[in-house]
Parts: sequence; structure tokens; C-alpha cells
Amino acid sequence: MSEKEKIRLSGRIDSNNAPQLETDLLATLAGKNSTAIEFDAKDLEYISSAGLRVLLRIRKTYPDISIVNVSQEVYDIFDMTGFTEMMDVQRAYREVSIEGCEEIGRGANGRIYRIDQDNVVKVYKNPDALEDIKHEREVAKLALILGLPTAISYDVVKVGDSYGSVFELLNARSFSQILASEPEKMDWCVDEFVKLLRKVHDTEVPEGKLPDMKETAISWVQFLQDYLPNREWMKLMDLVQAVPKDNHMIHGDYHTKNVVLQGDEVLIIDMDTLAVGNPVFELASMFNAFIGFSEYDHVHVLHFMGFDYETSTEFWHRVLKAYLNTTCEAKVREVEDKARIIGYTRLIRRHIRRGGLETPEGKAEISFWKQKLISLIDNTDNLTFSLDEFETDASTERLADVQQFISEKLERADCPMKVCMQIEVAVEEIFVNIASYAYAPLSGKAKVRVELSDNPSSVSITFIDHGVPYNPLAKVDPDVHAEASDRPIGGLGIYMTKKMMDDVTYEYKDGENILTLKKNL
Repeated sequence: MSEKEKIRLSGRIDSNNAPQLETDLLATLAGKNSTAIEFDAKDLEYISSAGLRVLLRIRKTYPDISIVNVSQEVYDIFDMTGFTEMMDVQRAYREVSIEGCEEIGRGANGRIYRIDQDNVVKVYKNPDALEDIKHEREVAKLALILGLPTAISYDVVKVGDSYGSVFELLNARSFSQILASEPEKMDWCVDEFVKLLRKVHDTEVPEGKLPDMKETAISWVQFLQDYLPNREWMKLMDLVQAVPKDNHMIHGDYHTKNVVLQGDEVLIIDMDTLAVGNPVFELASMFNAFIGFSEYDHVHVLHFMGFDYETSTEFWHRVLKAYLNTTCEAKVREVEDKARIIGYTRLIRRHIRRGGLETPEGKAEISFWKQKLISLIDNTDNLTFSLDEFETDASTERLADVQQFISEKLERADCPMKVCMQIEVAVEEIFVNIASYAYAPLSGKAKVRVELSDNPSSVSITFIDHGVPYNPLAKVDPDVHAEASDRPIGGLGIYMTKKMMDDVTYEYKDGENILTLKKNL
């Protein structure tokens, strides 16, 4: 890497002093043919064509030239003459102070402050943030083009030793502020928060426009190789690698400080974390924001969000139920546990990288997350989820959860009461059979999928397990007309199921028992 020579340009450069400037520059640069030059134009008031010609001649010998801290007036000259296309010319940035300003938002890479009634500034943690700002502007424009309500920076400023992006957000209030000051609006906040989240996740992004969150998550897992038992680490890596590719957008840092109300419009801000990927990665970052960061020490969320841990917990669970469109607590736990695996992985990595293992408090917090992560890994087969599927332990104790999940779907389809009862009976027979025999004497998981169709109006309920291959339809139907003393025990459950359903099918494929019930509505 070549050495950078920093040279100040000041005052006026015109035909009167340009020759002397060239002589001085050549003397300074003599013998430094590989030098990169950075001209600091903070004090440069004027430059004529004579001065521009000097820079051109210098550039022939020293092609790596940048000009920084250029005033708007001088920048216009460079721009009009094509210099901004030939070399790196950077404007001087007006300075903004955030002393005494209200913090209204916080993200992974910076904090957002209100600097006056109409404007806010995002101050970046990285002191050399110009590339970060450029990236965020580009992805924010992409999001706006794709139909998402957001704000785009209209100016770049200097804030202390770092840089900031200025946005017009007239009287905007974050959802954190609303929840903290008007707790009675929680239901409204949940509805609007989830509505915007679904809009983000429904947005398909052209290939290659945004980073893939799965690749980022894999890097988190790789970091933990020396900090987790090998068996659990390998399974964690397998779980993350098995998440399918998804080109739908995720925000990457979606929480109540990054969702604001401006007038009657809800906007999403802090767009530098935009990516594509499975929504489980989004839910993981949301879990961390509302629960994970503060799970060991509840005071963290008060400092971060501005409301207490109880409010944060309640909001998170209401949001998750609304997002999943279910009141089934078991379904919510299933998805939350998958998100927690990614969330704890990120938390442990982050804490270790920030010196968490160097203090007793940090060690305790990391140990707390690590124990929870290992327990979840041991009890999880995959990280994906579907609004139409429910995965649970194949245990009779989970029958009520399965029934509740299916009943919700049937209620939304206005299923007649008689049909609901027939389906309930059939579901019990099939699920209890799986719970009793699929994995005996061990245990395992079962998945239930509910699919509704309008043409014709019908419901299909599919049961999937990885247990021993077994086709219950191959069993001979019992003779229901025989005397009680002549009839064998068992077999009635599958017989009743076949009689009450319009179709029952079974297949064994890729190591799975797949049994589907179909009922016309």
C-alpha cells in the first residue's frame, strides 16, 4: 500500500499564483513517485482553470489523487469541469452538534437524534462512515422503489469525530416513545408494527441487490466453534445451513425505535441492515431487541427502548401472535424457540467480541445464553416455520395444542360444527397413534400441516413424522357387526377416521411417514 502525502490547499489559486504552486508541489513530491496524494481543501476559497491545470499535470505523475473537505462553491467548479469523475473529490460537511438532542432511534450501526422540529440525524458509530452512509442511501432508495414507506437522507454532516445522515421526519415519534408514554395504545402499536413487518417480508428483492442474511448467520456460527461443545456446534451449523435461500426482504434490526409515526403514516427507518433471507433471521433480531439483550439483566431494555422489561415482553409476544396469526401458545413457542437459537448465537458472539469473557458479569451473561442455546439445539430439528404448519413433540400431552392450532384454521374457514367435530375425532386418533408408536420407546417430533382450498371448499390435514415406517391404512377394517365377544381390541380409530373423512392417504417418503386427511366443507 502506497504512502499517502497530505497537502493543504488554501486561499485563492488563480493564474497569478498557480505557477508557484506547481513549483512548490513538485518540490514537495520529488522522489515520491508511488505516493498517493490527499489535498485538504478546507481553506481553499477559489480555484481557476490555471489551478485546475496544475492539478492535471500533477495527476499525470501521481494518479492516486483525492481532494477532501471541498466547499460547495469550489466543488461546483470541480464538478462542472469533470474533475469529480477523474478523481475522488469530497465535499466539506457542515458540522452538527447533538448536545442536548433527544435520541429517538437506535440501530446496530448508529443512533438517531432530533436536531430540530423537522429533522433528525443518524450518527454512525464508525468514525469513517462515508461508505456506510452511501450504502444506506442506496438500500433505502431500493426499499422505497419496492414500495416500503421509509425516509431517505438528503444531507451528510459531520458530527464530532464521525458522520451523520440527515432526514426530514416532521414531528415523528418512535413506537418506543408511544409505548412508553401512552401504554393504552399497545394494541394499535402491535397492529401497525406487524402490518409493516409483513409488508417488508412480502417484498421480493431482485437477485444480488442485498446481502444474504443466511451467510451472515453462518459466520456467527463459525465464530462460536471454540466456545460450544463440538456436537452442539456441528448441529447448530447444520441447522443454519439447512435454512432455504429466500430473496424476500428482512430489515435486520426491526424494533420499536426504528418504526416511527409521522403524521398518520408509519415509516421504517435505519435501513443500513437491510438484507434478504428467511424471516426466522428477522424474528431472531427482534427477540434480541425485546428479550434477549435484557433476559439476564432486565434493566438493559429500559435504557435501550425506554420502557420496562414487562412491557417489552408483552409487546414481543403480542407481536409474535399477530405475525403468526394464531393464539396457540404452543405454535408461538415453536417459532420463538427457533428464533432464539439464532438470537443467542448472535448475542454470545457479540458479547465475546466486546470483551465479555474478561469480566465476571460478562462471563455470567454468556454462560446464561450458552446454556439456553445448547438446550434449544438439543430439542430442535430445523429452523424454518410456516403459518400453516405446527411442529411439536409427538406426545399425547401435546394433543390439545394440535387441536387448538387446527381449530383456529377451521374457524377462519367457517367450518360447520358437525364437520369440526368429525375432524377433531380424526385428528385425535391419528396424533395419538403417532405419539404412542412412531418413536417408542424413544421420543421425536411430529408436524401438522393445515391447507384450505376454495375449489372445491375443503381442508387437508397432513401429519408428518420421522418414526418407524407404518401405514395404518393397511390394517384390515374391523367387523363392526360382529358380537362384542368376537371383536378384537383396537382398529376402531383408523376405521372411524376413514369413515368420517372424504379421503385418507398415506405414503412413506424420504424417511417420513406422511398421512393426509381430506374433508369437504
